[in-house]
Amino acid sequence: MTRTPLRPLARILSARAKGENPDAIERENIRLRHEAMRDKARVRAEGRLLLLGVTFAMAFLTVAVRMGVLAATEPVEPQTAFAGASIVAQRADITDRQGRILATNLVTHSLYAQPPQLVDPEGSAAKLAEIFPDLDAERLKKDFTGSRKFLWVRKKISPEQMQRVHEIGDPGLLFGPREMRLYPNGAIAAHVLGGASFGREGVDSAEVVGTAGVEKTFDTWLRDPANGGAPLQLSLDLTIQSTVEDVLYGGMKLMNAKGATAILMDAQTGEVVAMASLPDFDPNTRPTPLLKGDPSDSPLFNRAVQGVYELGSTFKIFAIAQALDLGLVNPETMVETKGPMVWGKFRIRDFHNYGSQLSVTDVIVKSSNIGTAHIAQQIGGVRQQDFLGRLGMFDATPIELVEAPTGKPLRPKKWPEITTLTVSYGHGVAASPLHLAAAYATMVNGGTKVAPTILKRAKVETGPRIITGGTSAIVRSMLRQVVQRGTATFGDVEGYEVGGKTGTADKPKPGGGGYYKDKVVATFAAAFPMSNPKYVLVVSLDEPVETSGTEPRRTAGWTAVPVGAEIIRRAAPLLGLRPALEPVAEADVIRVRN
Repeated sequence: MTRTPLRPLARILSARAKGENPDAIERENIRLRHEAMRDKARVRAEGRLLLLGVTFAMAFLTVAVRMGVLAATEPVEPQTAFAGASIVAQRADITDRQGRILATNLVTHSLYAQPPQLVDPEGSAAKLAEIFPDLDAERLKKDFTGSRKFLWVRKKISPEQMQRVHEIGDPGLLFGPREMRLYPNGAIAAHVLGGASFGREGVDSAEVVGTAGVEKTFDTWLRDPANGGAPLQLSLDLTIQSTVEDVLYGGMKLMNAKGATAILMDAQTGEVVAMASLPDFDPNTRPTPLLKGDPSDSPLFNRAVQGVYELGSTFKIFAIAQALDLGLVNPETMVETKGPMVWGKFRIRDFHNYGSQLSVTDVIVKSSNIGTAHIAQQIGGVRQQDFLGRLGMFDATPIELVEAPTGKPLRPKKWPEITTLTVSYGHGVAASPLHLAAAYATMVNGGTKVAPTILKRAKVETGPRIITGGTSAIVRSMLRQVVQRGTATFGDVEGYEVGGKTGTADKPKPGGGGYYKDKVVATFAAAFPMSNPKYVLVVSLDEPVETSGTEPRRTAGWTAVPVGAEIIRRAAPLLGLRPALEPVAEADVIRVRN
């Protein structure tokens, strides 16, 4: 840097020559130097102040942006460490065949406590007990003031409850995000859906796992991210399901039954359009299973799949269809019905005296045990077992419900001739109502086996042939006559050509101690329209009693049949079936001309 001298020699000599004071030159130079130094220091100070201002502005801007981000996001507790696989909380929806939601997810929160961080543990415990009346305030106080470091308070809380806990203001009460399973239709289709609960849990997420029904059967699929959130589509129709449940509940109460079940199935594809079991439950608040006693007393018990019963005279059509298919009889063949039929020490009787003979058609129409037993004698035990086995009456149904394997039919270990006789009219083999629905679909759809499914099917797969198409047509005619003039006349629904068969079976006493005299399982197995069967309906009532008359009546014709008819009357239009007039035989008329 060039430094200017305070007393430059040239100016001093010039000043002396002019008679001026040389010291004035030095003072002026000192003043100018000090002014330059002040200007430089001021510029340096102004630069530092500007830098400091910009720094403060950036700092405040950063804080403001961070505060805005925190205010706009969900509160998440910080994690100091992480180990293990992440918890996948997302679960796919379940829909009916029309795409309507049956099960979905709801974002909520859990509430937990870190007692060491609680400011007022006793006060917080008392306030939590006010918000959640089911909590024990004294127990909470002990937990909050003890040695515990972590404590779940509630696994699921509502937004209103969360706000009230916020208002307590204790930093030791913390929230974790949750995704819970929601069933928006309540108890509708409860036994099919089953339910879900939490599996692995953390403070920031929880794993939702299926506990029963399709939720458990398809648990892995529903939790698989590879499906891209695609819903699981069932064969159920929500509208039909609701209708069936409403009618069945009313029928169960009207007939004073202990329980009831109904299955509506597509006769061609095996798709279950509706499946109801009563009593039922709300899967949003699934009850605990019974630990002792009769499992069927629990609302969790699915009578359609898990309940195995002797289904009585509904089995008679199988013996008749097999005999027709084997060429042993035709619809007009006369069969002995004189009773009682004696086999050793056993006596087989009919509900009414039908005389000495009935045609094969009338054996079904009037539901003759003796006539069916005589036909079964011609078939023989070996062929009978083979036929029932091919129908699927000895194996658990393949329906996609986790409870299905527990509904395996009960059959005798030995099969003497008396078993052949009794099984032909529905005593000696116990099967589920779903078995019966699938077997009746096979009987009326042209003779091909139907495998029941709870999933919507894109295409129909033809099963193995069990009976010929001609035999199936004869069976349809017989079942139609049962409703027109037989034991199921209350089942006739105008315009829908209902055909079916009744079955009333005495309930066995526990432990193999014979049968109750005043407790039955009443069943109506029906199909419609019989000219071209599209649907099969099975209605079964547990211990029904119809009391409108002078004496109690328990037979299926008085109990299960009217309930089944009302289901068809209300559901058929919803299924898109238009009522049609049936062709009638022309009367002999003599036309007279005037």
